[in-house]
Amino acid sequence: MTPENIRQILEAVSRGEQDVDTAFQQLKDLPFSEMGFAKIDNHRQLRTGYPEVIFCEGKTLEQSAEIIELMYQRGSNVLATRVQDALWERIDGLYPEAQYNKAARTIAIRKNDVALAPTYISVVTGGTADIPVAEEAAVTAEIFGNRVERIYDVGVAGIHRLFSRLELIRGARVNVVVAGMEGALPSVVGGLVDKPVIAVPTSVGYGANFKGLSALLTMLNSCAAGISVVNIDNGFGAGYLASKINRIDLF
Repeated sequence: MTPENIRQILEAVSRGEQDVDTAFQQLKDLPFSEMGFAKIDNHRQLRTGYPEVIFCEGKTLEQSAEIIELMYQRGSNVLATRVQDALWERIDGLYPEAQYNKAARTIAIRKNDVALAPTYISVVTGGTADIPVAEEAAVTAEIFGNRVERIYDVGVAGIHRLFSRLELIRGARVNVVVAGMEGALPSVVGGLVDKPVIAVPTSVGYGANFKGLSALLTMLNSCAAGISVVNIDNGFGAGYLASKINRIDLF
């Protein structure tokens, strides 16, 4: 339930269009909804400005589908991450607003319009193999009310490709930079822009990459200032943080 939904209920009571008992029934599970296997945090948007996001990995298809249904019925925008194709097949057609991003493994359902931030976020990748993580970041930022510019496959092995897109990158309020292998790209971008850089290490790479650990350590040890680092393959965390930065004037 959004702040606007709550306001409408309270205004209806004050105008005498709705009785108090009915309003109480609508608001009684505002803190959270008890589902037995999950407690859905209905209060999160009021506290943080963003609704709860469904992390589907480790949940059964039935559990994920039931959580999506509950959040949808409560009028919330819905974002599900780490989605399996089977979950999309299960819910496809049930929600007219639903969008499935196969690369990002996300389902986004926008029931409420969110005012767009006046500035944009850039999402940059070192290589094509990093795009799934980058797409998770981009979809997350978009459903929270941000315009995203995607700048893919501009890694340090062909750094002239990065320079050809530098004007667009520098125009962003915050840059999400996604890279695997040795993870050097965020340091390069950090040395070229005057905006925050959110570095996302990916598990892309050969054996000594250690499933993203080498990229993570490179980013943590960056000598370029103004870089923050999220966990390996955590596109969602990067998109969320980028949105917080980009929309800070709107809260």
